[in-house]
Amino acid sequence: MVWIPAGRFKMGDIQGQGDNDEQPVHWVSVEKFAMGRSEVTFAEYDRFAEASGREKPNDNGWGRGNRPVINVSMADATAYATWLSQQTQKQYQLPTEAQWEYAARAGTETLYWWGNEIGSNRANCDGCGSQWDNNKTAPAGSFAPNPFGLYDTVGNVWEWACSEYQEKYNGKEQACATIPNNNTTLRVERGGSLYNYPKALRAANRYKKSFDYRNASVGFRLCRTQ
Repeated sequence: MVWIPAGRFKMGDIQGQGDNDEQPVHWVSVEKFAMGRSEVTFAEYDRFAEASGREKPNDNGWGRGNRPVINVSMADATAYATWLSQQTQKQYQLPTEAQWEYAARAGTETLYWWGNEIGSNRANCDGCGSQWDNNKTAPAGSFAPNPFGLYDTVGNVWEWACSEYQEKYNGKEQACATIPNNNTTLRVERGGSLYNYPKALRAANRYKKSFDYRNASVGFRLCRTQ
């Protein structure tokens, strides 16, 4: 885990190049919290699956170990966080949408933490210039970390946030939604994936899926406040 300092940032489509659901741009204050240095890996998730008797997710033939776990729903991610909390006596959870964007921006206001151009071999996407582009996930930590010391906040796999999706920001981005009794409440994914064009990898970009959605391009990372 990496400790992210408290701070205040502009959240949303600062450059005006995004979608309507990235508005309004607004200031958000974030308290200090810790966040996973990388996405949760297969090695980490498989230990949980073995200990709890849960079915292991498919790796699509790309390999397990240090690659980010994929084919996991938000329900799966939440179950992992609950188990890890019990094992460590520390309270883990998925990040709120505001925590995620704050950590991904790492004090910047550009499209990506390194600037406004995707460049080459800085991330894994369709057009990022890496050996894994649009083919398979990259092992965790294959690219340089952002200024907060976080890896792969840009590309590789989408990451679940615990906030309820809203068409326009109204404050829900700063809180975790309750676990639904059904999958009608949409949740947020952030960061883009190996299959997406660079525009989807912008720090402000948002995606929405149901609580039980699983896909080879979706994983997660955890955070905690203590």
